[in-house]
Amino acid sequence: MLKVEAIKEGTVIDHIRAGKGTRILKLLGADEKHEGSVALLSNVKSKKLGKKDIVKLEGFFPSDEKLNLIALISPEATVNIIKDSKVVEKKNVETPGELGIGHCPNPSCITNNEEMHRHFKKEGRMYRCVYCERVFLPEELV
Repeated sequence: MLKVEAIKEGTVIDHIRAGKGTRILKLLGADEKHEGSVALLSNVKSKKLGKKDIVKLEGFFPSDEKLNLIALISPEATVNIIKDSKVVEKKNVETPGELGIGHCPNPSCITNNEEMHRHFKKEGRMYRCVYCERVFLPEELV
């Protein structure tokens, strides 16, 4: 049995779609910039998802903007904020109705050729770029 040490202060992101944990670490900047301990558990058994990834980040507390990005990759994810070795807050991530972050996958989009603000509007499960009008899956934007 694998045992991962508990963290005193930081964040645990649970219920990440299997195989997406590495992408979330990179998205949060924890793959290079984070100085605290980082744990990535991949393909862990889950009653809810079958298999899941779990990310533990010591000394890291994500902004709401970062939580929105996590939701784009794994909308089922839950974020647990840890202080004094106890869960003090539990958050469910949600895909927002509009995004001012991300990257338009359309290479011809003006946002990829000029320095400007990105803007996407949610349409069902998809997001439409307000500049090029193309529609993308949420995970394509990050």
